[in-house]
Amino acid sequence: MDLKPGLWQQQTLKLTMTQELSQAIALLQYSTQELTSFLEEKANENPLLKIESEHVRTMDPRKDRSKRTTMKVEKDKQSWIEQIGTDNKSLDTYLLSQINIKQVDEQKRLIIQEMIFYIDANGYLCATVDEIAEDLRSTNEEVAWCLSILQSLEPAGIGARDLKECLLLQLQRLEKRDELAETIVKEHFALFVEKKWKELGRLLAVTPGEIQQVFDFIQTLNPRPALAFQNDKAIYITPDVVVKREGEAFAISIFDEVLPKVSFNEEYYKQFSSYKDKQVNRFLQEKQQDYFWIVKALEQRKETLTKVAIKIVEKQHDFFMKGPAYLKPMTMKDIAEEIGVHESTVSRAVREKYAQTPFGLCELKYFFSSTIQTTSSENASSQQVKDIISKLVAEENKQKPLSDQEIVKELNSKHGIVVSRRTIAKYRDQLSIPSSSKRKRYEI
Repeated sequence: MDLKPGLWQQQTLKLTMTQELSQAIALLQYSTQELTSFLEEKANENPLLKIESEHVRTMDPRKDRSKRTTMKVEKDKQSWIEQIGTDNKSLDTYLLSQINIKQVDEQKRLIIQEMIFYIDANGYLCATVDEIAEDLRSTNEEVAWCLSILQSLEPAGIGARDLKECLLLQLQRLEKRDELAETIVKEHFALFVEKKWKELGRLLAVTPGEIQQVFDFIQTLNPRPALAFQNDKAIYITPDVVVKREGEAFAISIFDEVLPKVSFNEEYYKQFSSYKDKQVNRFLQEKQQDYFWIVKALEQRKETLTKVAIKIVEKQHDFFMKGPAYLKPMTMKDIAEEIGVHESTVSRAVREKYAQTPFGLCELKYFFSSTIQTTSSENASSQQVKDIISKLVAEENKQKPLSDQEIVKELNSKHGIVVSRRTIAKYRDQLSIPSSSKRKRYEI
């Protein structure tokens, strides 16, 4: 073997991922919100890239200050009656207002005030008595006493350290105390949650029907006492694809009105292209190429998404005509072969994208499901099987719920679908349906 150093020429073939290709792939899989953020960042980096949006506009604070003030006053005048019922009180403020009424000294009031900051969005205390005492340089006894005061405030269950304590605090606050419910939650909560009610009945000398009554009542309690104080606004999903039925055909369009409009900043380019500086010319050339690449990438993204949407509608024609019960098995590979792209391209194209259909808003991934064998000539999709399982569970006798094996027999005998018990258990977990033993209800 020759181990002497030297120089040799060698030809090899390899695929190189350029920055433009990498960004094009990322652009395809961006959701509408991600793409908007990307374009805004690019507009900040590239002065030749100009974006315009109906929802976003630039403002000059010097010119618009007086205008904004006038608009605010007019808005306040117009909407004063709507503000009467508005309650923006925070949980911290609400709890602190109750502490002032309590007969506590200044030192303990300050400790309770600090403890409130340990409460999370659900209303639970996210620290132990020892940790709080150490942080506040107080004694465990003093912190424990302050915690009892905090837990006596409204809403009931606030300041609990876990679900068990939260429910117990609410039960202890009732005018008519339920001793059985308190005993079950306080001493046998694990057996109660796992629905080992026969064992629990033997321990407490009660019937499963009495435990069922306790279960039904506890379902009415609030496991998240601070939820009412969350002021998060609802997030609305904007569809990327709109499918409209026109007789026996469908019109498919890409809904891109919410995206910023991209245009070339001709004024900026003309202003600086007259300079004879090489660095300025190089900068303009790079930014111009960057602009043209973004425009091309956006067109390719729209074209790919359109092709995928058209093929989905073609292959799932029965769904768009009759509804979710007629969803057919379809894989991303099927679509990829139809439009002549790689399977990963389809996967990126449908990521976090939605379609407005005649039967509501659907995620594009919803239309892809594996094939389930049937006794007929046509196979079923996994989504169809899940829909049938949900319907069977909803209509079952709750005192004798269907086991997974019984669901297998129902699917085979009534729908001609062949699945294993393990598949049923997997689909049940995906649908958040508990096992038959935990779905069972006892006679009251």
